[in-house]
Amino acid sequence: MLVDLATPVMLWQKEFGRNSLPWQNTIDPYRVWLSEIMLQQTQVVTVLEYFPRFMAQFPDIRSLAKAHLDEVLSLWSGLGYYSRARNLHACAIQVVALHGGEFPSNAKLLMSLPGIGRSTAAAIASICFGERAAILDGNVKRVLTRFLGFGEDLAKAANERALWDLATQVLPEHDLKRSMPRYTQGMMDLGATVCLSKKPLCMACPLQQTCLAHAEGAPQKYPVKTRKLKRSSQSIWMLWVQTPQGDVRLSRRPTPGVWAGLYCFDLFDSREALEAAVPTPYHAALMDEAVVSHVLTHKDLFLHPVRLCLPADVQTADTKAQSPGAWFAADQWPGLGLPAPVRKLLVLAAQVAVPLEGAPL
Repeated sequence: MLVDLATPVMLWQKEFGRNSLPWQNTIDPYRVWLSEIMLQQTQVVTVLEYFPRFMAQFPDIRSLAKAHLDEVLSLWSGLGYYSRARNLHACAIQVVALHGGEFPSNAKLLMSLPGIGRSTAAAIASICFGERAAILDGNVKRVLTRFLGFGEDLAKAANERALWDLATQVLPEHDLKRSMPRYTQGMMDLGATVCLSKKPLCMACPLQQTCLAHAEGAPQKYPVKTRKLKRSSQSIWMLWVQTPQGDVRLSRRPTPGVWAGLYCFDLFDSREALEAAVPTPYHAALMDEAVVSHVLTHKDLFLHPVRLCLPADVQTADTKAQSPGAWFAADQWPGLGLPAPVRKLLVLAAQVAVPLEGAPL
């Protein structure tokens, strides 16, 4: 029989857990869902910046469903993992169209919606509806594997399934409407603030006395996952075409691919390929800017912006760099979904003095 995990976690969360985050102390599935999606692969301190802005513009599921995808991507700009934003919008549309604007109340139905996996569905169902459903995000995996001394390799699907089974077994069994929200939040809080990856604060943990990893004196060896994704790097040249008045030429990125669905400068694999796409009379005006490094999950991008500033009256077919892009005025591009490094470059350029017409920026 498993040692009681739920009771000490719930008691600890009530007294020491995080209870003041803007998506807590609520059973509103919209707020919980939005926070769960934003928190995937993203630190709380970052989400604290984006969550209030998102709620201000889209206060409920219906307002989000009615929005244009570009509005959503624009607000999401800088959070990364943009497929989350696309799925967020698609999910809102489905909740309104198929469920009358109300989130399903159980994890199984929630998992049928775009962008909602097993752990996210369980978080919504347990916190908002009191369903006895286990979450198993990265933080919770760390708490559970250490507490249980679960040393099987989670790179193997069978071991992952076994941990899911154990995560379900240790859930509260009584007064679920009250206990499940407290327990679910407690497990997330423990993993985020106490049971840390490199330097766990075991002396502050309510599970210290019954934690097998602590008894072994080696909590850092859990969880075990042998398969490592290799990092790679890529250099990309970006053609930044702009007028002195701030009009900029942007194209929507294809799906799938890097920055799918966002508006971006035209991208090339080499400086030579970029130059070949520009009409010859403009070659002398091309200006190489400083290289920008941008870190993705498993890839380092080295971005080479190449600027071409055109006279305001030259927005003809021969300046389109053979792309399907469009011109956006200085008051239009800020409202588009842009990759974070592109937005930063444009914002910085807008803050400097405007050069003489026709001169490279």
